[in-house]
Amino acid sequence: MGDKYKSRDRMPARVPLAGQSAIHRILDANLDRAREGLRTIEEWCRFGLESANLSGECKAMRQELSGWHSLEFRVARDTSGDPGVALTHPNEEERSGIEQVLQANFCRVEEALRVLEEYGKLENPDMGVACKQMRYRVYVLETNLMAYRRYEKLARSRLYLVTSPHEQLLSVVEAALMGGLSIVQYRDKTTPDRDRIRTARELCHLCRDYGALFIMNDRVDLAVAVDADGVHLGQEDMPIALARQILGPGRIVGRSTTNSEEMQLAISEGADYIGVGPVYETPTKPGKQAAGLDYVRLAADRSTVPWFAIGGININNVRESISAGAERVAVVRALMEAEQPTLAVQYFLSQLGSDREIRGRKGMLLSEGALAEEASS
Repeated sequence: MGDKYKSRDRMPARVPLAGQSAIHRILDANLDRAREGLRTIEEWCRFGLESANLSGECKAMRQELSGWHSLEFRVARDTSGDPGVALTHPNEEERSGIEQVLQANFCRVEEALRVLEEYGKLENPDMGVACKQMRYRVYVLETNLMAYRRYEKLARSRLYLVTSPHEQLLSVVEAALMGGLSIVQYRDKTTPDRDRIRTARELCHLCRDYGALFIMNDRVDLAVAVDADGVHLGQEDMPIALARQILGPGRIVGRSTTNSEEMQLAISEGADYIGVGPVYETPTKPGKQAAGLDYVRLAADRSTVPWFAIGGININNVRESISAGAERVAVVRALMEAEQPTLAVQYFLSQLGSDREIRGRKGMLLSEGALAEEASS
């Protein structure tokens, strides 16, 4: 008897024939919508991120949805008689960057799957269950993809701007972003929180428009409030694990370090990147003794995470840090006080070089080291 009632519970609901056609049209439209959205996301995972795992997950879900897309649903399609075809919204007509493309298509897929889950129950209860499970898989994919993009962007970043209070803060930051800057940290120790939140939101939106990472200094709560890409913590700030717990998955956490012990501790605690410095004495860190180029050399030799040389670095001395092994630098005054931030960024980036040039420099250093060793033997 138990099996009998169980079987009855899983039977599709009886729907009048007039309504059956409408349900089939709903399922057809949303299966198309979900598959189209997944394909759009998949293309970026494949060609933009070159991630076999992420693109493979998109493809697997597309194929699973294809299995539910029966001929019955396709036959019910009536594009010319669909009043929704002519409906549009201004937000659908333009995209400011990859983030918006991905966000719009994740929303499209998730909404379509919810519709498929509810109306699919009327056609086949198993379809409702499958679409519900897939919706949660898409949530996980969204989290993983946004995290992947952040970490990939961090790994590729060569120049990091840490802001200081400025009357034309947004203009200076935008000029720097126009030069190719890819990561900005909002640092302001004195402004009231209400004003700081407003400025942080404006900076965050500006960075998103230019495809750059936006990091909050010190304040994890403000990072959450403005949906920042992550937070940068000083030595006296909260533990990295607690910051991650508050921020949620997929956000970046950086840590300032001044010596080998602090570097190793930050890495062991799970920092995504570290600041290495101050290389030179700087008014940004009053009373802080410079760590010097020796610490830069040590980080080049031992750090297992991305790191940025920081502290008093400018266009006149950046080559010294590069010669000591720095592939990335963070600056404050060199951009915030620059007459032409766009040109200053371009100069720094020309000195720091691309991934290919950096690999070439490393290869050259290795060759020189091997030759020197051979000569001394």
